[in-house]
Amino acid sequence: MTIDWWTLGLQTVNAAILIWLLARFLFRPVSEIIAKRQALAHADLDAAEAAKQAAEAEHEAAVAARAEISARRAALLDAAQADAEREKARLKEQAQAEIAEHRRRAEAALARAEADRRKELDEQAGYLAADIAERLLRRLPDAARTVGFIDGLVVAVSELPAAVRDRLGSDGPVPVRAARVLLPEERATLEARLAETLGRSVPLEIREDPELIAGLELDATNAIVRNHFRADLSRITAELTRHD
Repeated sequence: MTIDWWTLGLQTVNAAILIWLLARFLFRPVSEIIAKRQALAHADLDAAEAAKQAAEAEHEAAVAARAEISARRAALLDAAQADAEREKARLKEQAQAEIAEHRRRAEAALARAEADRRKELDEQAGYLAADIAERLLRRLPDAARTVGFIDGLVVAVSELPAAVRDRLGSDGPVPVRAARVLLPEERATLEARLAETLGRSVPLEIREDPELIAGLELDATNAIVRNHFRADLSRITAELTRHD
């Protein structure tokens, strides 16, 4: 078999040219396209991974935010519950204080009412005692309604200041009230005793006043001297009905 080296060489050259042409105009562009597509694929994968990581981060942030919100809500609920408990305790304490104050005022009012009632009863008892005493004193014998009162009246006059005693009778008769009309001898005794005490005689204007019950009262312009049961009963009644 005869080998046509020329032909073979030409074929080899043609094959080499074909390979060069294919590599230059087919394989290289295809490789570049594949490389670009691989780069785009890697970029898409990187973007997808970044998006995934971002989504996971957002999810974690959302979970953390929900947890924080839940914690804040729980804290607010606890604070509101605590405030409600404190307000409840305050209102309860305030109500108890108001009840205690109302009770204190009611007890004070009852105590005042009781004290007023006791004072009223004491006053009524004092007036009743004075009334009973007056009724009993009015049963004294008629003679006893002046006997024994002259000396007391004269002693009271002697205890007046000297200037007052000196003026007695200087402007006219000295008014004297008596529980009953004085007998002549009683009038004479009263005038003599007053003259002895004052060192001079003084004219007397004596009139009857049954309201005195028993006794005498000298009612001059510058002095009043009482020695009768009405004055005594008035003092006793005032003492019995006095509220300290």
